[in-house]
Amino acid sequence: MTRTHEFDLHSEFLRADLFLAMGQPAEAARILQPVVDAEPRNEAALELLARAYYGSAQLGPAEEALGRLVELAPSNGWARRALARTLERQSRAGEATVHHRVADALGAA
Repeated sequence: MTRTHEFDLHSEFLRADLFLAMGQPAEAARILQPVVDAEPRNEAALELLARAYYGSAQLGPAEEALGRLVELAPSNGWARRALARTLERQSRAGEATVHHRVADALGAA
C-alpha cells in the first residue's frame, strides 16, 4: 500500500468520525465502508463503522461489523457490550446474554 493511500484512508476515517460526531451516522457509515474494505483488520475503523451503523439503526450491518470486531479482538469489552445491545434491539435477547456476560467479566461498562 502506498503512503498516499494510507493517508487517504486516514483522512476518510477522520472525516467519518467528524460526521458521526455531528450526528450524521449514515453518512459516516457510507464514508467508512470503503475504509474497512481496504483495511478489514483495522479495529478502530471497524469500531467506528459499527457505531455509525448502530447510530443510524442499521442493525444488520452493525451486527456484522461488531461480530468481525469481536472475532479480531475477543477481549474487547466495548465490542461485546455493543454486540449484545445490537442483538437486543433485534429482539434476540437470548443471543445477547453471552456477550453481556463476557463484557461483564471484562469489566466493560
